[in-house]
Amino acid sequence: MIRPSLSAFFALLFSSSIAWACDDPAQTEKLDIDYIETSPDITLRRMVVKNSNPKGTVLFLHGFPETLCVWKDISLALADDYEVHAFDWPGYGLSSRPPADKFSYAPNEYARVLHDYIEKANIDESKLTIYATDIGALPALLLALEKPDIAQKIIVGDFAPFNRPQYMYESLQHLKSEPSAGKMRAYMNQTHAEILENAYRRGLPEEAQFDLSPDVKDDMSRGWDHGGLTSADAFYYYYSNFTRDENYFEANTDKLTTPVKVIWGEKDIYIKKEMGIELAEKIKAQLRLLPNVGHYPHLQSPNETIEEIRESFQ
Repeated sequence: MIRPSLSAFFALLFSSSIAWACDDPAQTEKLDIDYIETSPDITLRRMVVKNSNPKGTVLFLHGFPETLCVWKDISLALADDYEVHAFDWPGYGLSSRPPADKFSYAPNEYARVLHDYIEKANIDESKLTIYATDIGALPALLLALEKPDIAQKIIVGDFAPFNRPQYMYESLQHLKSEPSAGKMRAYMNQTHAEILENAYRRGLPEEAQFDLSPDVKDDMSRGWDHGGLTSADAFYYYYSNFTRDENYFEANTDKLTTPVKVIWGEKDIYIKKEMGIELAEKIKAQLRLLPNVGHYPHLQSPNETIEEIRESFQ
């Protein structure tokens, strides 16, 4: 196990139930949750599902308001064939939360974190599939612009690659600029319990709604304000640089050569499917729309995610 930084060590010492909330005692031979320092300011909590002879490596990148715990069951389902990684983004779970004057939480800053993680974890990029959703997707594509061989395939979905507020949920539109962004940040912090309970249900008909396992809900809840900066704060800072990084990506889509597949929940109310359709057309990527699925396909329909991962290695 990699030794945590001082801040992570104290988180582990005083909040061990958080650090290991999604560890499964029955799966300890396959699943490991520990810490990895990727730069002097950033230590990431990560989960690794081991395989002694993997067909390849999968790296899952979570969205808001999630933590690495959302990938546990999918990762274990893939354990017989692949080595699987996931980590908490800075600002989420038990990863570092440096002040915004030292770390911007911007998509392009997350792209650097992603690059550093792949390098520090000694992942073979030629046999790597990255599956990225929500806030994790644009950083993966920004990194691919700079480093086309970062993965053999990238699967992205349910995010905003372009500055198209008309395709975004009203609360997300408010985060795009001040003064509404600051007000939305405060509101999200005040109502964080409701967000954690209902974000993944919103917009779905009653028959399609689902619940999260207690360990996932507990991990997201306890990790919300770990380290003095909340996940809503990190989300706010991400959005403060979002339009700039969206515009950069759109201006450079012709440079994207890494194979990409776009997966989208057809019933996504946060980022409408039209955004995914435009992205796929612009980068000439295969598009799969998931009927009756919302913003969190990996939570609502995990078997679809597992299928996509396996297909990516064929």
